[in-house]
Amino acid sequence: MGQDGAHAVLRPVGGGGEWRTDPDRVRAATLAERLSAGVQAANRRARQTVAQALDVDPDRPPQTVAGCAECARLDRERAAARAAFDWSAQTDANVLLRRHQNADHAA
Repeated sequence: MGQDGAHAVLRPVGGGGEWRTDPDRVRAATLAERLSAGVQAANRRARQTVAQALDVDPDRPPQTVAGCAECARLDRERAAARAAFDWSAQTDANVLLRRHQNADHAA
């Protein structure tokens, strides 16, 4: 971003908190680093947009509805994936649980 006295002032691509460092330690980002940072920023914006539209926190797993057999089944799948350290399957179960809740438990 610039200089503040004897320090270089930096900020992540896509916004965020600034920090200061020794200018001799700063180098231009590589193309791969710029692309990665841009994708991360775009994904973060997309998650925030979806979360606002659905009024949910994407980082918080959906809760089951008591007495619903489908919620219970998806919760068991999610627990099994978590126990197996299969984060992709756990995320899949969360997505399916959210879809089920939006379809069958919407207010």
